[in-house]
Amino acid sequence: MIPVTAVYTGELGCEVSHGPSGRTLDTDAPTDNQGRGLTFSPTDLVASAMASCILTTVAIVAERRGIDLRGMSCKVEKHMVADPVRRIGRLPAVLTIPGRHEPDIRKLIERTANSCPVHRSLHPDVDKPIEFVYPDDPAAS
Repeated sequence: MIPVTAVYTGELGCEVSHGPSGRTLDTDAPTDNQGRGLTFSPTDLVASAMASCILTTVAIVAERRGIDLRGMSCKVEKHMVADPVRRIGRLPAVLTIPGRHEPDIRKLIERTANSCPVHRSLHPDVDKPIEFVYPDDPAAS
């Protein structure tokens, strides 16, 4: 169990604390929903969580096999929908993996990314495709 505590600080902002480390971050409502958009919104944190979870789980699996994926990146775009209620509708991700990798390693990377805990925890109505880019690997094209 990991406690996370959020305190409302006014003007649609919150301070969120991570229990074990004591580290904090601020959130703000987005400009399209009455906020100032000064920092991450709660739904931006969902997109951030998915990107960092994909990277972390792929790195764990790669490191077990002695594969260094430093420089790997994941870009997630958050698309909101308003009908029937305001929610995240789409979180397309692009995972860019440096280096050359055999087909079995690419398959492992892709299966792992699609199985990260955040990706699996999101409601099935959220469209969350992942595109895989291997810029150093002509065999992946």
